[in-house]
Amino acid sequence: MKFKKAIDVKSIAQQIGAKLVGNGKLQVGGMNEIHKVVEGDLTFVDVQKYYSKSLGSAASVIIIDQEVECPEGKTLLVHPEPFNAYNSLAKYYKPFKSLDEKQEDSARIHETSIIEPNVIIGENVVIGENCYIQANAYIGNDTVIGDRVIIQAGAILGTDAFYYHHKDGEFTKWHSIGRVVIEDDVVVGAGCTINRGVSGDTVIGKGTKMDSQVHIGHGAVIGKHCLIAGQVGIGGKTIVGDHVILYGQVGIAQNLKIGDRVIIGAKSGVSKNLESGKRYFGYPAAEAKTKHKELAALRHLPQFFKDYNK
Repeated sequence: MKFKKAIDVKSIAQQIGAKLVGNGKLQVGGMNEIHKVVEGDLTFVDVQKYYSKSLGSAASVIIIDQEVECPEGKTLLVHPEPFNAYNSLAKYYKPFKSLDEKQEDSARIHETSIIEPNVIIGENVVIGENCYIQANAYIGNDTVIGDRVIIQAGAILGTDAFYYHHKDGEFTKWHSIGRVVIEDDVVVGAGCTINRGVSGDTVIGKGTKMDSQVHIGHGAVIGKHCLIAGQVGIGGKTIVGDHVILYGQVGIAQNLKIGDRVIIGAKSGVSKNLESGKRYFGYPAAEAKTKHKELAALRHLPQFFKDYNK
């Protein structure tokens, strides 16, 4: 999330009650999770094994639970509970707002777009030219939809991230401040669900077509001109390349990278990164040629053992 205007880092330190270490003159432009930060962003870390990743990231300001050596040019905000401090800032700068109307006044909808009955449109939604939003769709706060997009009946865009901070045996909900961004010429099938990012954007790339009942997790980025069949589920923060084809009921775990022009066969389960330009199948998913050879070998096992035991 980007702030409407940059905020002095000393003000943030005072707001959360943190000790400032390092550059006290920085202006903070926004806040984001570690995997999506850019220069000027604020992030947090509260697990020591991730210190080096956070300190070496593009983030300019890091809320951290121990005082360590501060990288040159950055600012550390030392706080005993970094997650709580970060979450409090998210709630302050992007407070919870329920919908009061079927279409909020702040929404910007191009006059050429068609909105059918019972569509719910939240705050700060942008809908481009010649879009078609079918009945009973939900377009949550801050969703951005490009031109010539089709959102079929009952699709749900911009729901909160399914993301919880786990500490002392309890799960605390992250306050979702990210967006859903739908680029031009996308089709979102009936009953699809697309979560907004925790702090960054969930993106559906230009020209991608989604069948019914597809789920896209928080912060996932789907490339351009992909084809996604029914009941596919893509975990949060996974990045899918361009021209990817996912057949029905494919499941992809979180935090993965799927290369360009990958094809994944129906009912496959993906638990690791996949290289570009290859066809995959099975659970766990592997190259299709290899997987089919394994299945063929399995069919011969009963006869093999029968012959072996003669």
